[in-house]
Amino acid sequence: MVRKKQLEEYEKRIGEAMNVLGMVSEDTTTPRNIRRAAKQSITSLQDPENTPAVRAANAISVLDEILQDPNMPPYSRVKLWNVMSLLEAIKD
Repeated sequence: MVRKKQLEEYEKRIGEAMNVLGMVSEDTTTPRNIRRAAKQSITSLQDPENTPAVRAANAISVLDEILQDPNMPPYSRVKLWNVMSLLEAIKD
């Protein structure tokens, strides 16, 4: 069972990830499909029916797929890598 302190840490990480994803999704210099994937990741992270680890895994899955896009600007790619590293630390 996940301890309360650990759960708070996970929620903090998710909040940080959502903040960065929000910036990517609102950046008009980023291609539309990448902004859409960032929004989809935010939606996954907000799903109250799943545990933090499942929410993180769902978001990572979406991001992993979009990171293969050759049209992604380098600055967006770095932000999304940072989000993935934040989320990968979340375990059940």
